[in-house]
Amino acid sequence: MVFKRLLGSLGVGAPTVDTVLDPGAALPGGTLSGQVRLKGGSADFDIEHITLELVARVEVEHEDGEGEGAVAFERFVVGGGFRLAEGEERGIPFGVTLPWETPVTELYGQGLGVVLGVRTELSVAGAKDKGDLDPLTVRPLPVQEAILEALGQLGFGFTSADLEYGRIGGTGQQLPFYQEIELAPAPQYAHAVNEIEVSFLAHPGGMEVVLEADKRGGFLSSGHDAVTRFTVTHEEAGRPDWYAVVEGWVQALVEHRASDGSYGSYGSYGSHDAYGHGGPYAAGHDHHGHHDHHGHEGHHRSGPGMGTVVAAGAAGLAVGVVGGMVAGEVVDEVGDYFEGDEGDEGDEE
Repeated sequence: MVFKRLLGSLGVGAPTVDTVLDPGAALPGGTLSGQVRLKGGSADFDIEHITLELVARVEVEHEDGEGEGAVAFERFVVGGGFRLAEGEERGIPFGVTLPWETPVTELYGQGLGVVLGVRTELSVAGAKDKGDLDPLTVRPLPVQEAILEALGQLGFGFTSADLEYGRIGGTGQQLPFYQEIELAPAPQYAHAVNEIEVSFLAHPGGMEVVLEADKRGGFLSSGHDAVTRFTVTHEEAGRPDWYAVVEGWVQALVEHRASDGSYGSYGSYGSHDAYGHGGPYAAGHDHHGHHDHHGHEGHHRSGPGMGTVVAAGAAGLAVGVVGGMVAGEVVDEVGDYFEGDEGDEGDEE
């Protein structure tokens, strides 16, 4: 993309803009760096400001059903206050910090079907134009990867990932949407659950992990949702016992109780003994509608038929991702998904 978009609102002969991100996937809470490249038009222009806007393609529920829309979730002013001469070429380097809750778009180099973009807005002489859009790739934090790897080793397989507009009740969620990573159940849990969904809500000190199970009904009972929430720190990414810890989480979720039979803090997997204050695995349990979409409890689920059931096996969730990509469309051109979404849904709650 070399100076690909003429600023239409400024007319013929206006400057052109192209934002080039540095190679490689970014991290939630990490630095996104690159350069905004400007090329002057047929006259001198005063550049008032250059703004980068992070946008995401999200699923939105409303009274008539559900749809998709573009949500802007962060803005950064990276330059401005100078005159761009006729025909002048200028590069504006930038380095901005992504929100900690920025969704993950790839795992082990495989796309998850989640669409994020960086949109460049140029303000010239009082006129504004969103003149460039670039796909944003984000890889998981080490502790997120460790948890997903453990789930893969347990036999869970990736089916799809999406972004849901709304909030998860009882959490410290900051963004107006959250990511759900949907997993096909491991064989040993297939009798009890249709699928498990994982949501990560990261922050500087650690991360909330929300696990939700679509539980199967019994002979005399209907199915329902069960939810558990856990807190971990970033420093725990290198723990050698993630398999056992995550297995305990899943068992508590499926049984829908803490190991001592209560719905209180999680205590039998070393957290109290090791930390003495509830540990890194403090958990809460609830069920039936933990997602709050503007007062509408519950949320749409795609159902167990979506995607291909993939047993990840000993190689971890990476195998599940590769095998399950038939369930999640990989977006080649991020611009196709945001075109026509200038009136972003989600700017107001």
